[in-house]
Amino acid sequence: MKKITTIIAAITMLFAASCSKTEMQSPVGAMNNTMGTPKSIHGIGSAIPAFYDSVMHTIIFEQFSATAAANLIAHNGSINFIYQSDNGLPNNQPFISVIDAIPGDGMNPVWREVQIVFNANFIPHQLYSDNEVLAAAASGEITLNMTDEVYWCPVVHH
Repeated sequence: MKKITTIIAAITMLFAASCSKTEMQSPVGAMNNTMGTPKSIHGIGSAIPAFYDSVMHTIIFEQFSATAAANLIAHNGSINFIYQSDNGLPNNQPFISVIDAIPGDGMNPVWREVQIVFNANFIPHQLYSDNEVLAAAASGEITLNMTDEVYWCPVVHH
């Protein structure tokens, strides 16, 4: 238990010291819908939807600095993947992110972004699970581009 507490404290300190998000890529918008006021891009204000095995979840979406991301990629062997498609879907619809783990299924709240690009002759559409993403990549429907962007994305609701 002491080891888990130490690990959580270390991740929290790393996150607090090095995480900044200059541009939020949130499909839920940047305004608070009830008051019309700017929405915080930190903490619960940065929450976005994400699919895991066809079930919608809510995740916090905070980006680590480039330095912290490089260190996490180099030294953290249990980073999860978050699949995103910045190009979106037809009719200016957002692509909802897909995550490859949830609590109880090997989840580490540190996620490396993988960009999905739909290849020529394929219509972009929503994917709902990491298995679906990997199958689409294997079939040639999409190309997966590993990025150097790393996020703190705890799952807060499903």
